[in-house]
Amino acid sequence: MQLSYCTNVHPAEDLDGVIRQLREYAGPIRRRAGLDVLGVGLWLPAGLASRLAGSAADVALLREVLSEQGLQIHTLNAFPYGGFHNEVVKRDVYQPTWAQRERLQYTLECANVLAALLPEGMPGSISTLPLAWRDPWTGDDDESATTAFVELSEGLRTLKERTGKTVRIAVEPEPGCVLDTVSDVTAWLAARIPRGIDSDYIGLCIDTCHLAVSFADPVAAVRGVGAAGLRVVKVQASAALHVAAPSEEAARSALVAFAEPRYLHQVRELGRDGNVLMADDLPQALAELPGRGPWRVHFHMPLHVVPMLPLETTAKVLETTVDEVSSLPYGQQVHLDIETYTWSVLPGKQVDLVEGIAGEIAWAENHLLAPAPS
Repeated sequence: MQLSYCTNVHPAEDLDGVIRQLREYAGPIRRRAGLDVLGVGLWLPAGLASRLAGSAADVALLREVLSEQGLQIHTLNAFPYGGFHNEVVKRDVYQPTWAQRERLQYTLECANVLAALLPEGMPGSISTLPLAWRDPWTGDDDESATTAFVELSEGLRTLKERTGKTVRIAVEPEPGCVLDTVSDVTAWLAARIPRGIDSDYIGLCIDTCHLAVSFADPVAAVRGVGAAGLRVVKVQASAALHVAAPSEEAARSALVAFAEPRYLHQVRELGRDGNVLMADDLPQALAELPGRGPWRVHFHMPLHVVPMLPLETTAKVLETTVDEVSSLPYGQQVHLDIETYTWSVLPGKQVDLVEGIAGEIAWAENHLLAPAPS
């Protein structure tokens, strides 16, 4: 599997900013990790995607910097449209929705840029949001989104004919969205294949933090994708925060430190009856959920860090998911992108990003990509 780390961890909204982050972070991370080549899962804000899609000279400059730093791009993150490091992001990250034309235009521009940056013979992937936040979402919105994905399929086929490059879109389920779980995305896409969504170009991104928060069985989730005639295009390697006994005083005290104002931190509680209770953000969970069962919190935790109890992470869900995806007939073609964008809002002392991300890469190579012992 092609390993990369996602650059949405770095605040950069223009070409100069992206070039700076590649030189100040991605290149040094590659050297710190001891790699000849490092994959970067590039996040392109909408304005920059539009600029690059219309400028061969700017693409050439970006390609030159990537080569200079020993970096390679095979996947993009096109979930956040822009402003991902604003003081408050929360639900703004789900705008524009797939019912709005801006989302389709942005995604096609990203696809054109990625096709120009891909190494020869390598397919590309682009992760995108699961339609919208769940409310408001109407039947008309759903029809507009279906039409957009049909047009997207046509655009990606045309791109392949024009450039010879295959670029696939990976729909990424997230708690609280219209398509909340892997099974939601699977069902929505499969039902629309007869209407023109092309499963050769449209598939799934499994973010393993989101998967863990939903308390879904990762093996069943992956197998359900294939059973529906769809493809896992990308895995976002991420780990959620897990608390076994959230009603205990020590656990609640530890959780309060993660209730920061920038990002949305959805929480799910597994009830004793197997039902999953939900809260849209951590402060709401602390105020309203009973805490009689374990919690999982949508807070991307560094992969290689083992927190002190009562806090844990869901790194094992990530390992199980990657193991199952690797066993698919096309498993080695799935892109594996480390996505820990929360370094700047982690409680406690700030960590050196080069050191931290290099540590995640080493962990991923040892736990996700290393051959299993015979």
